[in-house]
Amino acid sequence: MNPPDAKIYTVTEITREIKALLDGRFRGVWVQGEVSNVRRPGSGHLYFTLKDEGSQLQAVIYRAQAARLRFELRDGMQAVAFGDVSVYAKGGRYQIAVGEIEPRGIGALQLALEQLKARLEAEGLFDRARKKPIPMLPDRIGIVTSPTGAAIRDILNVLGRRFADVRVLIDPVRVQGETAPAEIAAALDAFNARADVDVIIVARGGGSIEDLHAFNEETVARAIARSRIPVISAVGHEIDFTVSDFVADLRVPTPSAAAELVVAGKAELRGRLEAAGSRIAAAARRILAELKGRLARCERSYALRAPAALVRQHQQQVDELEGRLGRALRHLLEIARGRLGALAGKIESLSPLEILGRGYSVILREADGAVVTSAAQLRHGDMVRARLRSGGFTARVRAIEGGEPPGGAREGNS
Repeated sequence: MNPPDAKIYTVTEITREIKALLDGRFRGVWVQGEVSNVRRPGSGHLYFTLKDEGSQLQAVIYRAQAARLRFELRDGMQAVAFGDVSVYAKGGRYQIAVGEIEPRGIGALQLALEQLKARLEAEGLFDRARKKPIPMLPDRIGIVTSPTGAAIRDILNVLGRRFADVRVLIDPVRVQGETAPAEIAAALDAFNARADVDVIIVARGGGSIEDLHAFNEETVARAIARSRIPVISAVGHEIDFTVSDFVADLRVPTPSAAAELVVAGKAELRGRLEAAGSRIAAAARRILAELKGRLARCERSYALRAPAALVRQHQQQVDELEGRLGRALRHLLEIARGRLGALAGKIESLSPLEILGRGYSVILREADGAVVTSAAQLRHGDMVRARLRSGGFTARVRAIEGGEPPGGAREGNS
């Protein structure tokens, strides 16, 4: 039983008391731990847990601060958070409302840069195959930079010295600060909306990673990637690298180097033209000398010096070939005649007339013209015709001797 004078708190009251104690005691504290259970619901707030070997602390980054976070908070990351420890009354738990958070071992900007580079590289935005060639001598150059910085002065000085006739369009932007990424991206898109820009230079002088942060923003990187016009990144000094350098079609160490590379110097072009002219003249002289040599050889040739004699030689060769052809044809004809005579002799020896010439004759029955090969085919009184070697005669059968009739039946005399 509680004493009658003991104060009895409601859950809300005790929670409110604890909240008042914590709110006044742990304001503006730094807490170090491992990030886990990162969640970002539709409200835009960022919830996670900071933990170590012995305990854990719930944490929240409200939407306004979460939108300004420069890197992606991930599970397993070691971090140091700054904020106020208070009680979330409805849940009855204490938490830290984080106002700032930094990764341990690496700065927030550097971590954000590494995360963005990894993501864009995975998408293929750094691939060499998508890089567009830089035109050798562009007619019009677009420049995205600050109108008051040293970068624009260096570019214009170099362009004027090397090729004063080139036309330059400048889209002035901030290259540092909160609005710089959006301005740079908009300037790139504006140049791509034109039809008269051949190449774009994105430029800025050197500085710290914070100074160059605008060129490490995803907004600028994607604007460079979608540009149909070749883009040269000339940001910082030679040792400085930004995400823009990896996405651009060409990275140069300084703005001055961009101007030197984007156009060839007049002297260089003149030297190239003179060298090409010398090569063409030398090649023409070689070809002319070769043609003169061929002409001289033709002039010394027998065919041109005595063409009639050459024709007569060919005519003589034709006559000789004609004679040889005639002799060959006659020889072949004689052979063919001999073979033809032999074949005729064989045919003649097999001729029925030759057989008749040896005393034989062919007897035909007058009634039907059948050849008589047996006496049984005849009857007494039948008329027959005899075919001799020369001529023939007709006779009547008076008597029949011997012979087997067709079918084995023998006919007698009548």
